[in-house]
Amino acid sequence: MGLSSSISVSASAELTSTLDLGTASAPLNLRRAVSLASGTGAGKADKVFSDRRTLAASASEDLDLAGVLLDAFGGSITFARIKGLIISAADGNSNNVIVGGASSNGFVSWVGGATHTVTVRPGGTLALMAGGADATGYAVTAGTADLLHIANSGGSTSVTYDVVLIGASA
Repeated sequence: MGLSSSISVSASAELTSTLDLGTASAPLNLRRAVSLASGTGAGKADKVFSDRRTLAASASEDLDLAGVLLDAFGGSITFARIKGLIISAADGNSNNVIVGGASSNGFVSWVGGATHTVTVRPGGTLALMAGGADATGYAVTAGTADLLHIANSGGSTSVTYDVVLIGASA
């Protein structure tokens, strides 16, 4: 089964200021994209997982990146490397979605340590991508560093989030 994928992020803005005889502007356009061919080396990925998930108030879950997740066709996924990670919190959430900080066996190569987390606010998105020339990406080690921890920051309402993981099996 082949996989072709593309991950991108872009930002555009224009700062303007009214002057005596005109308007000055400073436009900004930034786009970064990674296209990945099918495979396991540099610039390649062969596994993808995506899902919309809901966590009850104060709940958390660990997504096991090595052998427990299923792809769109029901096949087991074992990531060895993550090349793209996207977590998007629903607009209607009242609480934040907290990513990272697994108490044990945490997939933390992307965040720096077991107690480190990233807060994704309602309507917000966390996007992480490894460059196309990068064969390593973010390492997953089955049994010791393979749990992506996701938590609901509050105790009053549930949160919904979308997750996309793109990576390689070797």
